[in-house]
Amino acid sequence: MASEITPAFLDAFGDAFNRHDADAILKMMTDDCVFESYAGADAWGTRFVGPEQVRAGVTRIWTVCPDAHFGNARHFVCGDRGVSEWVFTGTQNGQRIEVNGCDIFTFRDGKVAVKNAFRKNRTS
Repeated sequence: MASEITPAFLDAFGDAFNRHDADAILKMMTDDCVFESYAGADAWGTRFVGPEQVRAGVTRIWTVCPDAHFGNARHFVCGDRGVSEWVFTGTQNGQRIEVNGCDIFTFRDGKVAVKNAFRKNRTS
């Protein structure tokens, strides 16, 4: 049930991202999980549906930005929804990245059903 989700659960979810541990991430997501990344051709970014696609989506983050890290996390949960705010840091194509962002979650049966990612876009 959604009531099982706590900020500590979201801490553990974020820790799995920072360890680059796709198996741990997928264990915390439903079988029909959805990950909507912050970038893509569509208004929602790129949508990854189901464990295989979500694995591909999250591992792409680490391929493009091998030192990807989500720090200074702050979370809140209200019913079947939650938010994590964070500072993303990493290196992509030799350029250092540091931007604020957040994930908006939908929970079902004690797991993440939807992870919808948003982040700032620095221009310099």
